[in-house]
Amino acid sequence: MNAENLKDLVSYQAGAVVSKEIIKKTTGTVTVFAFDKGQGLSEHTAPFDALVYILDGCAEITIDKEVHKAVEGQMIVMPAHKPHSLHAPERFKMLLVLVK
Repeated sequence: MNAENLKDLVSYQAGAVVSKEIIKKTTGTVTVFAFDKGQGLSEHTAPFDALVYILDGCAEITIDKEVHKAVEGQMIVMPAHKPHSLHAPERFKMLLVLVK
């Protein structure tokens, strides 16, 4: 496998959320996402901790009713069993690492 730029693995699509799974193992997953402006993921919980790293743009990440703004180069951990959601006030790309 060659070294790759994470930002280039997914492209923005109008009115959509695009994802590409890079690693899928029983111990966790690594996925790259591209969110168009106004898109998001509704509130949900996960049984495992998840790390979000912003690759491009700006995201609003709500964890347990507290809104966090994250920009390119920043990361945030979404703890297991805490309700969380994501919203794109502008388009953004992120890396999601889910550790089981």
